[in-house]
Amino acid sequence: MSAEQIPYVAFLRAVNVGGRKVEMARLRAELDELGLGPVRTYIASGNVFFTSARTDRATLRAEIEQRLAATFGFEVPTALYTLAEVEEAYAAAPFGTAKPEAHERFSLLFTTGRLAKDVLPQAGKRGDWEVVGVHGTTAYVLYRVVDGKGPANPVPLLEKAFGVQGTGRFHHTVEKIIAAARKG
Repeated sequence: MSAEQIPYVAFLRAVNVGGRKVEMARLRAELDELGLGPVRTYIASGNVFFTSARTDRATLRAEIEQRLAATFGFEVPTALYTLAEVEEAYAAAPFGTAKPEAHERFSLLFTTGRLAKDVLPQAGKRGDWEVVGVHGTTAYVLYRVVDGKGPANPVPLLEKAFGVQGTGRFHHTVEKIIAAARKG
């Protein structure tokens, strides 16, 4: 009897921005060679779906990060979730069914470790972003345009505050990622 295949979603940080080019076909091939399959991607911003019977998440994440660093020549921090965990994080978002105002964006920060609530509150000095909640390994961030300027990137500050690595996805994009992952 074969072990149960778990559907995973890997969120890769900072790919295809700032000269950190990652071709999706090559990414899929590299992860296929790790025995993760079938590997699929959603848009070129580092959203990867695969199945595996492996349950040691720390080891699996480390193997993915090592393989990608060796292949692409730079570190690719990876937040690794099961599809069920992504669905749970999306459902727990404090945004509910509210639509953001024209100057707002709702985002989920997927991270590599549990987030301590005692680190809250976290917010930008200009009021351009704030963490409005945490759930397990996911933080919920509200971004705002202030005085005509977009928000600063809070991810490095939040990584330091929470002691994790992470990458953000807009709330509406997470809904699309879940739908794409379910098609598996």
